[in-house]
Parts: sequence; structure tokens; C-alpha cells
Amino acid sequence: MPPTDPRTILLAAPRGFCAGVDRAIEIVDIALQHYGPPVYVRHAIVHNTHVVADLEAKGAVFVEDEDEVPEGMPIVFSAHGIPPEVRERSAARGLDMIDATCPLVTKVHYEALEYAASGRSIILIGHEGHQEVIGTMGHAPESISLVETPEDVFALDLPADADVAYISQTTLSVDETTSIIAAIRERFPQARGPKGDDICYATQNRQDATKVLAERSDLVLVVGSQNSSNSKRMVEVALAHGAPAAHLIDSAADIDPVWLEGVDVVGLTSGASAPDVLVTEVIDHLSATARGAEVERLTVVDEQMHFALPAKLRNLPLAGAR
Repeated sequence: MPPTDPRTILLAAPRGFCAGVDRAIEIVDIALQHYGPPVYVRHAIVHNTHVVADLEAKGAVFVEDEDEVPEGMPIVFSAHGIPPEVRERSAARGLDMIDATCPLVTKVHYEALEYAASGRSIILIGHEGHQEVIGTMGHAPESISLVETPEDVFALDLPADADVAYISQTTLSVDETTSIIAAIRERFPQARGPKGDDICYATQNRQDATKVLAERSDLVLVVGSQNSSNSKRMVEVALAHGAPAAHLIDSAADIDPVWLEGVDVVGLTSGASAPDVLVTEVIDHLSATARGAEVERLTVVDEQMHFALPAKLRNLPLAGAR
């Protein structure tokens, strides 16, 4: 008879906050300490409901449009990046702008500008409506075509000899992006790509760890919010690499006891915007349910990365108020 409770919790590393998310959250915290609340943040600083709620409790006010911010007040741009017109409108309103865009997203913006300046038609691999995609397309709107699948590539209204370059949203599935790039190169053999992979190091590392989890687990749980692209891709990666079942959960409260029936090993990881306290709560919940399940750590990559704060925030006096 199969066990009714997990015996092992296989905990992946790396998981959770990446350097870009750490930096973005620190930027809002420093702004709150320097200016005093409220500090306005355009869009969710990162795609995690718990992070947003924690910052709201400290005095951050999240808005979807810079026009919602009173003139002269500080505004933080989210880690996902913005189109240039957002910066222009914010400047026109006299807003005190603080940019928390992830440096790896900024790299893609520079690629778009460089390719557009050279007259190339740009193919952006990404998900329509995602904040990062909106920001990137805004840097070269006349030059960029968005694709989500290999089929989209072959449907593009571009001649076969078009001078094409491609770039990518940073939080996609590595395997999914590879298949779309293959389609681009099939249709446009001379297509030029970025000097380095646009998929961010953290996204790739977490997906690589998820692949190993999938091979060794009966169930994979990914801690992350529903609006987190990289977290949703991790669930897809787990299922594609042999996990019998995989689920995205925002917290331990989302775990359905039915999922644990007949499960011996639970693989546990989290998206790049999920705080590790949520993972700890899941471990506590599973351990209580399983009456003593052991935690085994699975380290796939030793991740060491840090991004510097924007120059504007370095050496600011803290705990001040306007």
C-alpha cells in the first residue's frame, strides 16, 4: 500500500529571491526610510502578493499609472521596466523618479535600441501584456514584433531576406525560448541574436533545479504568485521533465491534501519573487501533515550574484521625512 504522507521534502537550491528582486525591494525600503511614507510605486514592485502587502504595510502605495501620483512625490519604477514615455510623463509632473528596473531587463532595452538604430526588424519573444514586454516594446515600437510560439514566427509579415534580430523576455522557459529561436533561424537564417542569453541567470538556475526536482519527486510545489511569469514557467518545466504532478501555490494554505495522497517525495522550490519565509511555512505545514517528513537539500547551482543600488540611492540619509 503506498504511503499516505510524504516521507521526504526535497528542497531545491537555488530558489526564491534573485538579485534583481532583492535590489528592487531594497530600493523601496530605502526610499521609505529616506522620504518617509507614502512612496509611490508604479505597478507591483515584483510579482508577489506577499511582498506587495508587506511594503504596503510600511507605507508604499502601488499605482498602475504615474498620473495617479501627486505632483512632486517620489515614484519607484518596478523591476519589470517601463517604456520611455512613462519616464517622460513622470518628469513632466515633477515626480522624484527612482528606477528599480532589473539590470538584466535594462540590458534587453539596450539591445532593442541598438538593433532598431541599425535598421533591423526586431522579434521579441515574450508574453503579450506582461509588464516587462510592455516596457521593452516601448523602446522601439516601430521595429518590434512580438511572438509567443514558433507558429507566430512563421506568421510574421516579414520578407524572407529581412534583416532580423531577436530578443527575449527574461523570465521565460529556457526550453520554450530555444524552440522559438530555432523557428526564427529556420525562417531567417541570418537572424542576429544578443551577445548573451536574455533569459536571466536566476530564471535559468531555478528551472535547472526544477528539472532535477521533477526527476526525483512524486509532486513538485512551486511557491509563487499567479502573476509571476518565472514561477508559472517552473511548474511547466517540472511537468515537462517528468514530475507526475506540479502546482503553483501562493502559500501553504493553497496545498490541497488530496495532492499528498500516495506521495513519498515532495519537491519544493520557489520563484524568483517569492520570499523564503513562505517556503519555510510550507515545510512546517508538510512536516506537520506528514508527522516527521525529513528535509533533504538539493543544491544544483551555487548562486552568487548582487546588483548595485542606483547611484541616486547610495549614501542617502535614512529615517528622514519630507
